[in-house]
Amino acid sequence: MSALLLRPARRAELPAVLALLTDEDRVVDPASVRVTEAYERAFAAIEADPRNEMLVLVDTDGLVLGCLQATYIPGLGKGGAERALVEAVRIRADRRGGGLGRLLMGLAADRARARGCALVQLTSGKERADAHRFYASLGYARSHEGFKLPL
Repeated sequence: MSALLLRPARRAELPAVLALLTDEDRVVDPASVRVTEAYERAFAAIEADPRNEMLVLVDTDGLVLGCLQATYIPGLGKGGAERALVEAVRIRADRRGGGLGRLLMGLAADRARARGCALVQLTSGKERADAHRFYASLGYARSHEGFKLPL
C-alpha cells in the first residue's frame, strides 16, 4: 500500500468520486455517472474553499480507490482549535477488507493533525452497522447523538 496517495480530487476525477458515492455495495463505472451542473457547482465550491477538501486515495495508475470530504471548522471549544468533519467516506466495493479504509482514515487524521485540528469527527447513517464497527476499531467513540433537519 506504500504506492497509494491521498490528495485533493481533480475535476477529471469527479465521475469516479460520484461513482463511489452512488452505491457503496457495488463498483459503479464512472463513465455511467451523470455529472450534473449541481455536482459541478458543489465541486467548484469545495475546490475554492480553503476549509474544504474532497480527498481521493489513488494508486500509482491514478485509479480512485477511495474518497472522503474533510471540512475544517473553526470553533471556540477545544481552546479555539479547528476540528475536522469527515463525510462521504467510501472505498471501492471490490477493494474493501484489505486495509484501504484504515489507510484512508489514518491519512485524513494525519492531514487534520498537521493542520492543527484538535479532533476529527464524523457521522454515519444508523443503518451502516459495518461502518460503525470499522470506525470504532479506529478509536472513534460514539460521543453524541446526531440530528438533521431536511430543508
